Amino acid sequence: MSSKVEVAEGLSIARGIPLAEEAGIGPLTLGRYVREIAQRFGPREAAMIDIDGQVERWTYDDLLAKSLEVAKALIACGTGKSTRVGIIVTNRLEFLSCTFGSALAGCVANPISSFFTPSEMDEVLKLSGCSVLLMERKVLKKDFADMLLGLEPAIATTAPGELTSTRYPFLRHLAMIDTDVAEGGIEGWGQFLARGQDVADDLVEAATAAVTPADPAVLMFSSGSTGKAKGILNSNRGVCLQLWRWHQWYNIDPAHPPRTWSANGCFWSGNFCQAFGGTLSSGGTLLLQRWFDPAEALELMDKERCSMPLAWPHQWPQLAAAPNYDSVNLSAMRYLDKTMLLAKHPSVHTEWLEPGQAYGNTETFTLITVFPSGTSPELAVPLSYGHPTAGSTIKIIDPLTGATVPIGERGEIAVKGPTLMLGYLGIPLDETLDDEGFLRTNDGGYIDVDGRLFWEGRLNDIIKTGGANVSPLEIDAVIRDHPGVKLTQTVGIPDELLGELVVGCIVPHEGVILSEDEIKAWAKEKLASYKVPRRVLFFAETELETTGSSKIKTAELRKLAGDRLAAELA
Repeated sequence: MSSKVEVAEGLSIARGIPLAEEAGIGPLTLGRYVREIAQRFGPREAAMIDIDGQVERWTYDDLLAKSLEVAKALIACGTGKSTRVGIIVTNRLEFLSCTFGSALAGCVANPISSFFTPSEMDEVLKLSGCSVLLMERKVLKKDFADMLLGLEPAIATTAPGELTSTRYPFLRHLAMIDTDVAEGGIEGWGQFLARGQDVADDLVEAATAAVTPADPAVLMFSSGSTGKAKGILNSNRGVCLQLWRWHQWYNIDPAHPPRTWSANGCFWSGNFCQAFGGTLSSGGTLLLQRWFDPAEALELMDKERCSMPLAWPHQWPQLAAAPNYDSVNLSAMRYLDKTMLLAKHPSVHTEWLEPGQAYGNTETFTLITVFPSGTSPELAVPLSYGHPTAGSTIKIIDPLTGATVPIGERGEIAVKGPTLMLGYLGIPLDETLDDEGFLRTNDGGYIDVDGRLFWEGRLNDIIKTGGANVSPLEIDAVIRDHPGVKLTQTVGIPDELLGELVVGCIVPHEGVILSEDEIKAWAKEKLASYKVPRRVLFFAETELETTGSSKIKTAELRKLAGDRLAAELA
């Protein structure tokens, strides 16, 4: 991966290398991608899972064969090019076959969060317009068949494949991947797969070949930290570019492909790309866990010789606090960031650093700027978020006028490039992009003379205090290093004198007692005085509202902190 970047003279515009010059890129449709990795790595182990003591392992050849089974069943159901296939499945082998099977059949895979409530599921199914819905029936305390029957009672009395619903007018076929027992119009898995037994291989090949890189591949719903979920449609080219890039960004040694553990849903673009791209594109193995359980995760990492764990920030301390933490052997860890809490385990010896200096979102199907693992510290300077990816352009604009600002000035980040989404569901593209085809992100930051992006958070999260702009990200990066702090988020609270008051909101580690003065003193060692929180508030983790991807909802936290401060003055 090249780090060359072109910077427009005097203006905040940075461009990555031309897409044609990027190395290591394979086929750019998802159906061709799965065929390619099967051809490259056929007999290697692609993925495994342990469900209630029953271990199942798939080679890359198995992955393709299982995906072809799903593709044939979908074609037998009458799907056409770009038909949307909803997938409500946790991290298990069938998620892979449903996703790649949809691609092989020429359909659009629509992973749907298993965290959704019935009302959220109802909204998403209406928006997605999926014609086929493949689901895991039992997920913890949820029964998705019961949920669907509650939302649309007609499913209970219709024959499989014959649903006519005014609530979900495009939905015809439903199937459950974890049972062979049907429920009304919802087929069991064996019954669904049997539909495709007479579909010829060359018909699937023709369907795969009919898809172009410009065609839609994946529909995802962003969790977001504010507002309702948005349907984001991504092209085959955008998805596949990222899949081929991630193992390069991770700087994976071809002699040591990763054995990657993750319990986070692949219905989010981040885990989809990091797990699939970082692992499958390099011939590695996915160690699947349906949902996060710290003790079970450590046992799996030990037993399966995990070399790359993928976790959300709040999961690292939970792993360290698991009852079997001291007894497991994690010596196989190779691609574990040396600054992570898990890297302190006595059996772990790693000097690897993840590509954490990076910026992106679901609209760009993960990263659009990055410094790959192994980038020199002289280039990847602190608080920078990388150079634009190949074919991509970043500019900084005045949020009010839309004009590009001079180099080094702060403004709104706008992006465009080959992984930019095809659009939001239900919103015309000209209402989403500016006149030059850039997506305005509502994120604040600046570009330096070397083309590095400095991201400073959401524009509405930037704190304006005493005439200065303060980035909560910079403050949180300092406070997070305090050994007693588990979670931190800094917000601005309206203040008559300063405009906004810088307020640190902290969740201490269990059993740790912190004081406001202690945190202020810690922050003052590394931050300018105007950036040091004027107030520090402490919360229980249960008091903080989060999205499905564990982002703290800043608007709710700002209100909670404001109410706390107001109560002190009452």
